[in-house]
Amino acid sequence: MRAAPSLRGCACLLLPAILDLARGYLTVNIEPLPPVVAGDAVTLKCNFKTDGRMREIVWYRVTDGGTIKQKIFTFDAMFSTNFSHMENYRKREDLVYQSTVRLPEVRISDNGPYECHVGIYDRATREKVVLASGNIFLNVMAPPTSIEVVAADTPAPFSRYQAQNFTLVCIVSGGKPAPTVYFKRDGEPIDAVPLSEPPAASSGPLQDSRPFRGLLHRDLDDTKMQRSLSLLDADSRGGHSYTERPSRSLTLDPSIPLQPTTENIPETVVSREFPRWVHSSEPVYFLSHSHTPGSDGTVEVRALLTWTLNPQIDNEALFSCEVTHPALSMPMQAEVTLVAPKGPQIMMTPSRARVGDTVRILVHGFQNEVFPEPMFTWTRVGSRLLDGSTEFDGKELVLERVPAELNGSMYRCTAQNPLGSTDTHTRLIVFENPNIPKGTEDSNGSTSGPAGIRLTLVLALTVILELT
Repeated sequence: MRAAPSLRGCACLLLPAILDLARGYLTVNIEPLPPVVAGDAVTLKCNFKTDGRMREIVWYRVTDGGTIKQKIFTFDAMFSTNFSHMENYRKREDLVYQSTVRLPEVRISDNGPYECHVGIYDRATREKVVLASGNIFLNVMAPPTSIEVVAADTPAPFSRYQAQNFTLVCIVSGGKPAPTVYFKRDGEPIDAVPLSEPPAASSGPLQDSRPFRGLLHRDLDDTKMQRSLSLLDADSRGGHSYTERPSRSLTLDPSIPLQPTTENIPETVVSREFPRWVHSSEPVYFLSHSHTPGSDGTVEVRALLTWTLNPQIDNEALFSCEVTHPALSMPMQAEVTLVAPKGPQIMMTPSRARVGDTVRILVHGFQNEVFPEPMFTWTRVGSRLLDGSTEFDGKELVLERVPAELNGSMYRCTAQNPLGSTDTHTRLIVFENPNIPKGTEDSNGSTSGPAGIRLTLVLALTVILELT
């Protein structure tokens, strides 16, 4: 009587084992992958072990946080003879299978989770299928596609009497994940103070509590002052906003010939007056970063390097922005050299200006590469411009319908950036226009002289005859 419960207990213990034997054995796993680089060929491998009869293999790509599963590969054993059919259920043997999916040229959009689903027939009945799955996250990296260094808040004037902050911005686009960005000066890494936010351009000189460090291996600027007193006047010339955006490279184009319309003045006044606030010490740099995610999964990184500009030692200094990234075999780099404008080259059209023509005076280059881009201010020496204004901001000065009175007038172009300022002068030569009789054109372009008097007398005579 006591043996019956024991037999029932043994039967209960054996039942799960028997059911498990009937269902079959199935395990699934996907081989892990390190991060891959966009453009490479990638193979996803799904390994599974079973003693049952294969039914199907399905690969899914999971999107939208797991809410959508896109089927990318399917194997149905019912329509294939490649798999062995284990018809003898009494013989248990474990078979190892592998299913692979190859992505020949992986893209950033392929980044995300993938699942491998495997199904086998239930050993007790073929109407039931036992399922198991494995998953993997494919991490696709992309190297940065572009790097650029620009100056913030430009164009800007040269400050002679007050220290001003200067900021270089390194823009790196197309990377995933975000790259590491840092600056160098003259090939040496810059030890910068990290900032959460960049300082305002109008703020005072930046300071740091680090000990004083003298500036080594940098020669102070020894620019000699050359002035032409005959070209100077008493008018004060301040910096003003520049409303145009000149081209990045302003080097003289040798293919453009200089026109003989104006008298080229050889003297150039270089304004390099450094007041007492300039110190020959190594500046304190401050560095801040910002990250902007893109719609394609990449990140745009902007690194801002800010310091108190010292034109005396920063002129002709080489700054480089370097980028490291797991998808790059070597750092990317972009360089700029801070250079004050020097030797503006003036071109005038038409080549032979005559009375009544529209004259354009253009700065089309410099003797050197200038960075950051300069601002231009035009003035007329000793008088106002043709439109009555005292000065004009822009790269090109346009004089419409020039009168004969402008013959011999001298114009000054001031080109400046935060590193320095330079003046160049040109004299306008206006020739007579055979289509306009001499003396019939005043400074406003209106008719005067004998022809105008004759017209007035004819009109007056006509009025008298009508009254009589």
